[in-house]
Amino acid sequence: MADKSTGHLGAHLRENGMLLALVAIVALFTVAIAYDGKSFLIPPNISNIFLQNAHVIILALGMLLIIVAGHIDLSVGSVAAFTGAVAAYLTVTLKLPFYVVIPLTLVVGGLIGAAQGYWVAYWRIPSFIVTLAGMMVFRGATMWMLGGQNIGPFPDEFQALSSGFVPDLLGVGKPHGLTLLVVVLAIGAILWSGLRARARDAEFGIEPEPMAFFWGRNAIVAAGIAFVGWQLANFRGLPNVMVVLTVLTLLYFFFTENTTMGRRIYALGGNEKAAKLSGIRTDRLVFLTFVNMGVLAALAGMVVTARLNSATPKAGTGFELDAIASVFIGGASMTGGSGKIVGVVVGALIMGVMNMGMSILGIGNEYQFMIKGLVLLAAVIFDVVNKAR
Repeated sequence: MADKSTGHLGAHLRENGMLLALVAIVALFTVAIAYDGKSFLIPPNISNIFLQNAHVIILALGMLLIIVAGHIDLSVGSVAAFTGAVAAYLTVTLKLPFYVVIPLTLVVGGLIGAAQGYWVAYWRIPSFIVTLAGMMVFRGATMWMLGGQNIGPFPDEFQALSSGFVPDLLGVGKPHGLTLLVVVLAIGAILWSGLRARARDAEFGIEPEPMAFFWGRNAIVAAGIAFVGWQLANFRGLPNVMVVLTVLTLLYFFFTENTTMGRRIYALGGNEKAAKLSGIRTDRLVFLTFVNMGVLAALAGMVVTARLNSATPKAGTGFELDAIASVFIGGASMTGGSGKIVGVVVGALIMGVMNMGMSILGIGNEYQFMIKGLVLLAAVIFDVVNKAR
């Protein structure tokens, strides 16, 4: 019995290692910043973690599918910058309304993804080469479109995509009633989903995890959601972009866990030859993953442009590195075929918490890059060690 419990403990520590790492990093920065005479977990900081890192989460969701399929996309930062410039041109120069600009920009992103995916999927050109070329092409296209200058400002309706907040439809005031209601529903949904999964495992004869592990993990998640929700409710409520992130996360979670196409992408990354022999059209799947990445890059570009209230030639620089790092920190395999949506979101939040914590502590950019690089290396080593066991 002791050996069995130890085995369960080791398995769940490996499975939930990044969630525990996020808790540890938050605790570390809370103590360090408090020692410096400042506060870390205050409502404005928590809100800003989501506002300033929304683009990373959006890009990481698409990057996960690319990496799971066994490929890479180095162009997402440049594509985000270019589509942000397109949105600025349509909004500021042509005076088109935001409800026309947003779908048009998403279509542009999808076409860019299709163009790159075509060469990767059907001509078998390595994705590293295709997207490296795309990174340079669309960086140059951004500079050409903007003429080396910023374009802005944007109307309030467009800015609301990134900097707006959901109004309190319940009319309670402070704390924000709608935010508290969403928190309660979210915690309830997580617990219901977990209990349903346990019941399904039992139905198929799969031994569920011990109840102590189940309730312990969900208690940590529920406490985190409740704390963040309470802080936001006492600030300005739910940011609009947080609603977008939640919807996207749920959609991609459902897609990867409960759809045939989602499972086929994992099969493709695990063993492409076997996937082909089983009748899966692997070239079509690869093509669609790049189309999806282009659409998400366009959305990320608009979110950043709306937050900055202008399109800039240098926008998007380094976005691809943050997205890729978030995917690997979140537990995705370097060889493809494995990785979870929840892990990617946790990985992106780790990056966001580190960025904000180090900025508050006044750590220089040169040290920030080194620290984030070491964290990424540690996450990859963690993955390699887990696979060796």
